Amino acid sequence: MEFQLRERDASAFQQPVTAQQTRAIAHRVFGEEAQLGAVVELGGGMYNTTYRIELDQAPPVILRLAPEPARQNRSERRLMRNEYASVPFLAPIAHLMPQVLAADFTHEIVARDYLVQTVLPGVPAPDHLGTYPREAWSNLFAQMGEIARRVHDVRGERFGPVGGPLFSTWGEALLAAMEDAAADIDDVGLDSADLRQVITAIDKNRAMLDEVTQARLLHGDLWTVNVMLDPDAKEPQITGVFDCDRTMWGDPAADWTIYMATRRRGGEREAFWQTYGKLADTPAAQWRQLVYTARHISAIRLERHRTGQGDVGQTYAHMREVLDAMG
Repeated sequence: MEFQLRERDASAFQQPVTAQQTRAIAHRVFGEEAQLGAVVELGGGMYNTTYRIELDQAPPVILRLAPEPARQNRSERRLMRNEYASVPFLAPIAHLMPQVLAADFTHEIVARDYLVQTVLPGVPAPDHLGTYPREAWSNLFAQMGEIARRVHDVRGERFGPVGGPLFSTWGEALLAAMEDAAADIDDVGLDSADLRQVITAIDKNRAMLDEVTQARLLHGDLWTVNVMLDPDAKEPQITGVFDCDRTMWGDPAADWTIYMATRRRGGEREAFWQTYGKLADTPAAQWRQLVYTARHISAIRLERHRTGQGDVGQTYAHMREVLDAMG
């Protein structure tokens, strides 16, 4: 068996498993007779550790392993279990998603949750999008708007992560998420004072959040880095959507997809709004959008600190802009 790992520092957040553990996982899922050809660790992701496994008598599969529980912070706990719970609700885009062949949360082989999934067709969008002229990118963003709309049209009964905990109101769910993010920022030795100012504002203005009474499904991480493209299409054509572990029930305007689509307005990204539709534009909706931006900034802060990529200090300047706009 060929076993290819990415080079990483021993202190890196993402950690590999051994060839023996990978073989044991394959035998559990496919039987003792399963023979592995190559096991290749894939790059691109920043949280789970992902491998492509070639099997002698079956199509290749993807193995994704979550970090060990002790390495997971409050705002990102049990994300893989959250994704697994989300699968039935993501039915409107099931044709674009990998199929889950096995889920193992027993920690008997390795002390981490893992999923074995089918391989999506196509190539990662970050590797292929640049081969198209910029004006052709509108086709991609139009498809992104259609996918986001299908997801956001799914209704839920309560608010919060699909895998729980769930809350009766959107204000409660969002406040709990922000409190967890602030505590995580404290735990890694960063300053959370600006985020706690946002939390205070949320607590005082809970009524504006609780205007959102219908919970909708949010993908949580849908953007160009998490889609596959047809390598032979004349224009960007999405063939797959992956990494659905941050799904939650809430206000569609709070989704990461909306945050990304509202940045750099104009140009190719405007095609997103042509297929997705318009957001509410009331004073309360505008205030909520500032809160959602603060939540995304806090997540970016934690990710930049964890990965060592990007300017953590920049997140403080962005959060100050949000606080100034909130008044």
